Amino acid sequence: MRSRRFLIPASVFLVVALGVGLYLFQPWRLLTVRETNEALLVPTSSTRLTTQSTTASAPAPVAETPKEVAGGEWRSLEHATTGKASLIRLPGGAHSVQFASLNTSDGPDLYVYLSPHSSGSPEKTFGEGFTSLGKLKGNRGDQVYEIPAGVDVSIIRSVVIWCQRFSAGFAVAPLEQA
Repeated sequence: MRSRRFLIPASVFLVVALGVGLYLFQPWRLLTVRETNEALLVPTSSTRLTTQSTTASAPAPVAETPKEVAGGEWRSLEHATTGKASLIRLPGGAHSVQFASLNTSDGPDLYVYLSPHSSGSPEKTFGEGFTSLGKLKGNRGDQVYEIPAGVDVSIIRSVVIWCQRFSAGFAVAPLEQA
């Protein structure tokens, strides 16, 4: 009888602790893949077809197109990450960030941050002074994030995949403009 008085509360405590641990750490995320395949604003391949005209004519007006103004490869922080991040200037002056061939771990509560800190800065600094672009759409593939109007892109030095739940960086990529 005496052991039953101890066993029931201990069992309840263990079940609650296990539930809280599973909620916080979500270990199944190590095995899940959320793939996103959005159209990139600026293709990553540099192949272009050129044609020669045999007739002399006035040059056609060139339409303004999205242009990569900064970018770089991901540097892994807490999780191995590969791919490229780019800052894209859109026609009309707006900006977006695109991830090409992103490959990282899935995790709970992942966000995309624009940081005023250089990509070589210590990890803890990326959780300070950032602009959030929202939740990470997927841990693999191509994706595009619009930068809200009013964000001063001249102070952006890097883009970060950040786990808000644990205040930890998954990866960082440079976005310093030349």
